[in-house]
Amino acid sequence: MTEIPEHLLKRAQAAREKAVGGDAAGGDAGGDRIPDQLLDRTKAAGSGVAVAEKPTSVVAAASVGGLPIGAGPGGHTQRLLTVVKSGSIQEVKAAPVDKVHTWPHLLAIEFVAALACTALLFIFSWFVNAPLLQAANVNQTPNPSKAPWYFLGLQELLTMFHPMIAGVTLPGMGLIALILAPYVDKNPSNKPEDRKFITSLMTVHLMFWAVLVMIGSFFRGPGFNFVFPWRDGIFFEL
Repeated sequence: MTEIPEHLLKRAQAAREKAVGGDAAGGDAGGDRIPDQLLDRTKAAGSGVAVAEKPTSVVAAASVGGLPIGAGPGGHTQRLLTVVKSGSIQEVKAAPVDKVHTWPHLLAIEFVAALACTALLFIFSWFVNAPLLQAANVNQTPNPSKAPWYFLGLQELLTMFHPMIAGVTLPGMGLIALILAPYVDKNPSNKPEDRKFITSLMTVHLMFWAVLVMIGSFFRGPGFNFVFPWRDGIFFEL
């Protein structure tokens, strides 16, 4: 506990001596008596209120919370104050967080990753030749006629179901499930082990679409018929 400064102790001692001297000279005057409403207010305040003792004009009262009830100089009640050093009651522990600033931590990593991907693509395009196809002929349809690879999953569904089901119902149900997923799984954690539901849902969605794309790319030949690539060849061009 921090000690009370010396000048405050001297001031309190002088006020106490002055009050005792005044009582000894003038006796217990009627004006020095503590009003009943002040005593009742002090009792209602409960613990945490202390008063200076007055040897003559003190009205006895029951203690509240183990502290005596009395009157200070001039019949005024006073709260007990303590001088506390600044910062001694402040929280010094810093709660650990799993967040970092976007700049420079996150953006620096993303910039390095973008440079690495650009360099890899540049080296790959240097060694692998990817010529353009001939100009499209409106009088000749290529066989097999395949959609771009990112639409091959949808084209594969069209070979299995009615166009209404393959083109509207199933993709719509998948999109609605992904939209409602954050409202079903409200776990605020960012750790994958704590988000098993949403991780499983996204994994099933990606694997389902990836399998359809691979079947349409490598297992569909002329007429979009099912073929084995190791026996009939690969009918897929980027």
